Amino acid sequence: MTNASSPEYLRQFVEETDWYNEIVLGPIIPGDAWKRLPRPIQSWLRNYIGGTAVYFITGLLWCFYIYYWKRNVYLPKDRDAIPSNKAMFLQIIVTMKAMPLYSGLPTISEYMVESGWTRCYSSIGEVGWLAHAVYLMIYLVLVEFGIYWMHRVLHDIKPLYKWLHAKHHIYNKQNTLSPFAGLAFHPLDGILQAVSHVIALFLVPTHFLSHMALLFCEAVWTANVHDCIHGKIWPIMGAGYHTIHHTTYRHNYGHYTIWMDWMFGTLQDPEEEFIKAK
Repeated sequence: MTNASSPEYLRQFVEETDWYNEIVLGPIIPGDAWKRLPRPIQSWLRNYIGGTAVYFITGLLWCFYIYYWKRNVYLPKDRDAIPSNKAMFLQIIVTMKAMPLYSGLPTISEYMVESGWTRCYSSIGEVGWLAHAVYLMIYLVLVEFGIYWMHRVLHDIKPLYKWLHAKHHIYNKQNTLSPFAGLAFHPLDGILQAVSHVIALFLVPTHFLSHMALLFCEAVWTANVHDCIHGKIWPIMGAGYHTIHHTTYRHNYGHYTIWMDWMFGTLQDPEEEFIKAK
């Protein structure tokens, strides 16, 4: 791999983020006015606009799909399980209050990458597809481990739960959980749970675009796991598992998969819960 700390190499990251800014800010801010903004402000503004767009597009499409278009498939017998418009509006309010601070995390990680502090690489061709796949798997394992333990600590340490995480756990029934609840956190809570994405950049070589894409895909993933519909795709930590987390508070802290909960003894299977309920 090329000397990742050389100014010439780091310039690739700057040019890449300039391109992202051009795509997002160019059509919105007249002329080249956005180019006169300080670079961190450009990054933050792009991340804010991008994060807000992903949140609303994902939430609206997902709600339309499960609550209207396919309601007879997913909720044929229990129309009361559909969250009210008021509940979803309040979740949006909480999220939009937090979004300015959420947008700071990718802005900071971008600055660190451009400064050469991380182990990021610009192009998959530098390492090859096989190495990229291995690095990506290690990155995801680190993120999974970090999110599991951060989430668990936010429950186990009572002051953290009271002052941070409890804001998210007011949504504890099927008719209060919705795709819009996915990012409805105290802003510090949301950042703490996502910070593993940034820490991993210092531990494993990571493709910069993949890192940014995964950060923004959190909005898509969290919308999915808050819809209360059990997808039954093993070993994915889908909404069936996460709904149990919102009702028992002591199980299923994991993020993408069930592995961490299985390893550390906090897994509760929705299929077993269904059998008990019968």
